[in-house]
Amino acid sequence: MRKHWALAFAMISAAVLGSSGRVSAQEKPPIRVAIVALVHGHAHGLLQMMPSITSAKLVAIYEPQKELVEQYVKQYHLEAVPAYNDLEKMLTEQKPDAVLIYSTIADHRKFIEAAAKHGINSMVEKPLATTVEDAVAIRKAGREHHVQVLVNYFTTWQASWRQMYDEAAKGKLGDPRRIVAHAGHQGPKEIGVGPEWLPWLTDPVQNGAGALFDFGCYGADFATVLMHGQAPISVSAIAQTEKPDVYPKVDDEATVMLRYPKAQAVLMPSWNWPFSRNDVELYGATGYAATVGADKVRVRYHGEKAESVVEAPPVPKAESNSLDYLAAVLRGEIKPDGDPSSLETNVVVVQIMDAARRSVATGRTITLEKLPD
Repeated sequence: MRKHWALAFAMISAAVLGSSGRVSAQEKPPIRVAIVALVHGHAHGLLQMMPSITSAKLVAIYEPQKELVEQYVKQYHLEAVPAYNDLEKMLTEQKPDAVLIYSTIADHRKFIEAAAKHGINSMVEKPLATTVEDAVAIRKAGREHHVQVLVNYFTTWQASWRQMYDEAAKGKLGDPRRIVAHAGHQGPKEIGVGPEWLPWLTDPVQNGAGALFDFGCYGADFATVLMHGQAPISVSAIAQTEKPDVYPKVDDEATVMLRYPKAQAVLMPSWNWPFSRNDVELYGATGYAATVGADKVRVRYHGEKAESVVEAPPVPKAESNSLDYLAAVLRGEIKPDGDPSSLETNVVVVQIMDAARRSVATGRTITLEKLPD
């Protein structure tokens, strides 16, 4: 059985940063990254974060929509960063260490494959893909060209979510029995998602589904890590549209049930929450833990009469944001073996979400089959 990824990282980081005579991660040259596409609104978060990051340097942008490029250049003062409308030209001329892909989810595969052919690594926004076929093809490209393909979930960098993995690894909760994951917000239109984003986010082909794919993947990712990469035996799901006048093509409310040999997981993605939420609960044979915001966890162990709220320890720098993590992976300081961002984990996530979509369409429980290697 593979080591728990968080504990494995702790040993790796201690060896790298604690050895005398070695250059620290902060002193190493930044990795060179390029943004591919700007139609995913999370690109704003990336560019807001970038001035405070020393581990990565933005060397180019690819986006065919000139007006969209001009908008970002003006807003984030990117005049010195070359902008391309030809992807191959950008990859050939700039030769970045990695591309950060902010496209539709359906376009992830073509951009990852294009970068992989140049030996360039990729990081995409969640989820990895809209279909199992694309996920398997992406895995093949990563293996054949020996590149990293990583997936960014904002919850991965939160202290409370990291503490949940640590609570499970310590064994005080006992064997996992039930996972409950709530995720979502009031709806993309309601929270003011931009015009470059909203049309494809609410398209069943470009996004895979509505709230089901947009937010179901968070709980599926958490469950897959907790289960050490094991796919569930079966997936059952229901979905509906509470606001058909706003989201006529996709669901805005879903419930997904995952069955494991000795555990269950319930995912509740929604575009109808009264406020934004992304929290997870883990119930074991001898205790439970639940996230409280970004930095606290509620816990209760066997023999205790009441729960307590604990402050989650600060996250190590290399796991505190997507860029520092990416740099640490490319430098060989972290091995993404079964962690929330790893390719293997996220192929299983796509398998779960694809099964959920099929369950909604057919009204049946979907039994998962082993994917081809």
